[in-house]
Amino acid sequence: MTYIAKGGTAIDLSDREIDELFAEALAKALEAGTKTGPVLVLPPDITRFHSRAGFLTDIAARELGERLGAVLPALGTHMPMTEAELRRMFPQTPLEKIFVHDWRNDVVELGRLPAEWVEQASEGAARYDWPVQVNKTLRDGGFSLIVSVGQVVPHEVVGMANHAKNIFVGTGGKEAIDKSHFVGASYGMERMMGRTDTPVRAMFDEGVKRFSKALPPILWALTVVSARNDAEASTAGKPRGSLAVRGLFVGFGRECFEQAAALAREVNVDILDEPVKKAVVYLESDEFRTTWLGNKAIYRTRMAMADGGELLILAPGLERFGEDKGIDALIRKHGYRPAKVIQDKVLHDAELADSLSAAAHLIHGSSEDRFTVRYCPGPGLSRAEIESVGFEWGDLNAAFARYDINTLSYGWNTLPDGERAFFVPNPALGLWAEKTRW
Repeated sequence: MTYIAKGGTAIDLSDREIDELFAEALAKALEAGTKTGPVLVLPPDITRFHSRAGFLTDIAARELGERLGAVLPALGTHMPMTEAELRRMFPQTPLEKIFVHDWRNDVVELGRLPAEWVEQASEGAARYDWPVQVNKTLRDGGFSLIVSVGQVVPHEVVGMANHAKNIFVGTGGKEAIDKSHFVGASYGMERMMGRTDTPVRAMFDEGVKRFSKALPPILWALTVVSARNDAEASTAGKPRGSLAVRGLFVGFGRECFEQAAALAREVNVDILDEPVKKAVVYLESDEFRTTWLGNKAIYRTRMAMADGGELLILAPGLERFGEDKGIDALIRKHGYRPAKVIQDKVLHDAELADSLSAAAHLIHGSSEDRFTVRYCPGPGLSRAEIESVGFEWGDLNAAFARYDINTLSYGWNTLPDGERAFFVPNPALGLWAEKTRW
């Protein structure tokens, strides 16, 4: 059942339209329910600030009133949000209603997909069973409804982000996250990115099919977001590169996800006629403090990069590699290496084999020795640290002086000395691929 499906490549939904549409859909979903108990809202965390999921969460909090039981940001492996981040993301949601997901301790298992099923779904990329895990409050919290909020956008692990991923990864546990990530990495990121149907998506869908009866009904509220072009921004009186909500899709079941994913393929996948020899990617400080997140600059541009090219990443907020100490240590130990190297390390290093999501991340963060990745960090990480994990280092101040992010246009730019560079102001918003690699 889909309540709202409004979207298009030229649509620019206003806050008022989003508010009215979502409030209407939520009211219909509540009317359709057979229970009148509290409602759980599952938004993303601050790393998806631009998804407008925070705005939708505030609307839900207002409309639900006393029925708002809890808000549980779907952290997955990410760090808990600070109070300042919570205030920025959810300014109208009561802080006392917001709880923290602990991916190592707060999960329950609903069931398992057998190894034979996973092997067939992944075309032999992996053979192990997969636990369908969720935060225990989803099953045991006494909620009458779950409202899962988020953005559909190309994603390196599952193909297109959100829908059941928000449940089984966002509120999942270590084993589920480890194994699902490694399936995707072993199957091949280039075969996954921007695709609606992938082996990992099949795992999540099967988890819903077999075990969602153990949970309350789930209402999906999904946005599709992309940058305005210069003409759109001028007409709307917005800054160049500002973001537009191209679609809002709300309903039960998978149909709303399919509709959102189809639109995301149109507005978030940029197919280039030629490979990029020089790419410049900017990582906003408030959103990207680790390479665990910042390596979207690599994931999302890898299919666009020319062999022998250079990817320059401007990362003033970079502080560390992993989102927690354990994964940070593994990244420092093994570095970002080609897939075959990491797969061999998994066979011979028990610690890495016990953290397959980290292994998958190391594979995703490699250029496969095709092009140079040059990170320009702020003071949080040293040159020695950057180079120790397999990246080249660049001076941030010199890079900002040459590549002024305030004057560069999204896409192709020609500098005064004739250098041609492709600029991406936020890699989380899309996928870039040269046409022969897509």
